[in-house]
Amino acid sequence: MAIWLSLCGTVLFVTYLLGSIPTGYTAVKILKGIDIREVGSGSTGATNVLRALGKGPGAFVLLVDCLKGVLSILLVHWFFEFATSQNLIPQTINFGWEPWMVTLAGMCAVLGHSKSIFLGFTGGKSVATSLGILLAMNWQVGLATFGVFAIVVAISRIVSLSSCFGAVAVSILMVLFHQPLAYVLFGVAGGIYVIIRHRSNIQRILAGTEPKLGQKSIEINETPTPTAS
Repeated sequence: MAIWLSLCGTVLFVTYLLGSIPTGYTAVKILKGIDIREVGSGSTGATNVLRALGKGPGAFVLLVDCLKGVLSILLVHWFFEFATSQNLIPQTINFGWEPWMVTLAGMCAVLGHSKSIFLGFTGGKSVATSLGILLAMNWQVGLATFGVFAIVVAISRIVSLSSCFGAVAVSILMVLFHQPLAYVLFGVAGGIYVIIRHRSNIQRILAGTEPKLGQKSIEINETPTPTAS
């Protein structure tokens, strides 16, 4: 049992590291030589990269961050298949535990994206990574969640508002698609976490100052402006 728990812990740590890969930070650092955390909203996610560098880099970061979530869940499924083939799973372990491991791995990846060990425990809002996790858990739920996001963003042109609507919809969709209890709880916990990560955006939405898609991109100075001595 101790060996099994150690293996599970290792898998969860790896999923946290996958989530922690600083895609947005690295892309902006390579392309502009600046720290994206000092630009715009300070988030390392795709939306802030989009405003800072444009559609191409923003789409790239969105895709990679989404893949981080997909890979985290696929890793758990592979782990259980490997453990089964090698008779590593203790007989006292019920095979119904796999959804719970998937849920824990999903939360680790979400946490890694927003609290990256490579960036001093800072990061993004975990939206793209959460979408990847949902697609890997159940593609219907993932697509339906993205559909809610797309409808709201088409109406409001506000990405953060759309993300919050998607976060609320997840747990409802998990129930509607008859997903395991573990996945429903991921929808609830993950949705709440994403909304909490957007609390500053929510304040700006209420104040009417939250930027919309299509507004002027963030201006980035290539070199620091000298200050008067």
